[in-house]
Amino acid sequence: MNLQDQQPHTLRKMISDGQLTDHTSGMAKGFIQANVVILPSKYAYDFLKFCFKNPKTCPLLDVSETGETSFPIYGKEANICTEVAAYRIYRNGELIETTSNISHLFTKDMVSFLIGCSFTFEHALLAAGIPIRHLEEKHNVPMYMTNIPANTSGQFKGNITVSMRPMTMQQAIKATEITTHFNNVHGAPIHIGNPEEIGINNITQPDFGEPVTIKDNEVPVFWGCGVTPQSVALDAKPELMITHAPGHMFITDIHESQLSN
Repeated sequence: MNLQDQQPHTLRKMISDGQLTDHTSGMAKGFIQANVVILPSKYAYDFLKFCFKNPKTCPLLDVSETGETSFPIYGKEANICTEVAAYRIYRNGELIETTSNISHLFTKDMVSFLIGCSFTFEHALLAAGIPIRHLEEKHNVPMYMTNIPANTSGQFKGNITVSMRPMTMQQAIKATEITTHFNNVHGAPIHIGNPEEIGINNITQPDFGEPVTIKDNEVPVFWGCGVTPQSVALDAKPELMITHAPGHMFITDIHESQLSN
């Protein structure tokens, strides 16, 4: 089965049924993928403000009603408790569990957030002839915690996380032009070149995902990453925070052509 050509509801059902457990990069061509954050309602307002204050790393797409498992726009028939292949459970800032089903944790007091994901614009880069190395090497994108502070909202504070794709400088210029039109899913890169300038001391050891080959004529290109809330959770320490596992996104019902810049 070619997962790139499957419809979102088909892939989400496969995930819910346990038939699909891999990362979602390259799947559902043309449809928006999203990072997930689920919190008790008492944290929702501060986290909502955190997203608005940090649009490059946390571009907010949709928010559920309190206690609802679906979304007003991006997943009207979805079940956020079962349709992400891997969830991470944080309690008081500590990662305690990774699971494929959070129904036992979800209560009528929970609010779910969908945050734009850079997997969405990868199809546009490929169409322009720009290589996506982690797809070529068939694994997850490398992600790194940086020394760049996010804008604080209430107890939500910390440094941002970035994803990285290597390419030539000429390709990086073209990629910047393309992704500028994808502001809802991180937009243009936040850094190109020397990783040490943003606090990444070893490019071969990502904090999340897997390393990729960087060729001699290539530079690393870094985009804001929706894994940022997971690194921020270490500082914020909410009593409960549920996120997607890095690379295991929620596949929405909205086509990328419906994104507004």
